[in-house]
Amino acid sequence: MPLIDTAPSPPAHRGGPGPAAAEPPKAPLRRRLWAARWSYLYILPLMALLLTFVVYPIFGSLFYTLYRWNGIGSPSDFVGLANFRQIAHDSIFWNSVEHTFVYAIIVVPVQLVIALALALVLNNKKLRFSSFYRTVFFLPVVTSPAVVGVVVQLMLSNFGDTLNGWLLDIHLIHTPVDWLGNPKIAMGIIILVGIWQTLGYNLVYFLAGLQTIPEEINEAAKIDGAGHLKAFWHITVPMLRSVGLMIVILAFIGSFQIFDLVQVLTNGGPYFGTEVVNTYIYHLAFGGNQAAATQPDVGLASAASFFYGLLLIGFSVLQVLIFRSIAKRRAAGRA
Repeated sequence: MPLIDTAPSPPAHRGGPGPAAAEPPKAPLRRRLWAARWSYLYILPLMALLLTFVVYPIFGSLFYTLYRWNGIGSPSDFVGLANFRQIAHDSIFWNSVEHTFVYAIIVVPVQLVIALALALVLNNKKLRFSSFYRTVFFLPVVTSPAVVGVVVQLMLSNFGDTLNGWLLDIHLIHTPVDWLGNPKIAMGIIILVGIWQTLGYNLVYFLAGLQTIPEEINEAAKIDGAGHLKAFWHITVPMLRSVGLMIVILAFIGSFQIFDLVQVLTNGGPYFGTEVVNTYIYHLAFGGNQAAATQPDVGLASAASFFYGLLLIGFSVLQVLIFRSIAKRRAAGRA
């Protein structure tokens, strides 16, 4: 007869997995860096450009904030923190900050709503020529804002076959409108062009977010009798929340960097009516008919840049805190 092992087997451990195996010791830092040498080599050109054209200018301009300097020769007129005090008391600077925030607060919500609606349509697999439509909507993004500004300026000018001529021909207006001569109208035109020109960014982001939602969830919702509106509100919106947070932050950061369009369309005018912070800084540093100084002042422009940077950091932190607070309230409501 074959021998049968009747020895009792060791009892199964019911309290979870056994003791964890000892982790292997980490390799020395030098060896790990050498193992990833090709990865660092690939990012070396980008890091060199970043250090040369972003990091170094930031710290270099911080030195210039302490001087009154027109950009010629070496700075020698030390003024300390006087540049920051002048910027803080300059009404034109605060008006430019107001115009920048008005632009961002109007452009971002309108643009996000339109981009999400278009993304929902273009994400439909039954839609024919969807790739063509995506290209059409993204085309303004790859067009230079300066070129867009020149074309729009020519369309709105008061000579030749322009928008005023078309509106006069169809009797919608009786006298030509000075589109870029009225500050309120000019700011509205900048906002409209800004919405159109950068819409493609958010459209692509939303499309990428929608494609991460599994089709099985939407199909299960249809089987349960959920309509398009309920599926959008209870499935699409919650699953896009984390992506949407990044889209909102990136959209605001992009809107705060508005420069080319304003510079080409209105140069900050008329009467500083469309001056934004970036054009204000440009005019301080290089002069122009909207410059707040009688001559270029690189030190004053650098101080304005840092002052505005601190405002943006504070706004970004506040934005993140608000979103986190909303997320915590929703999580507590579910619990």
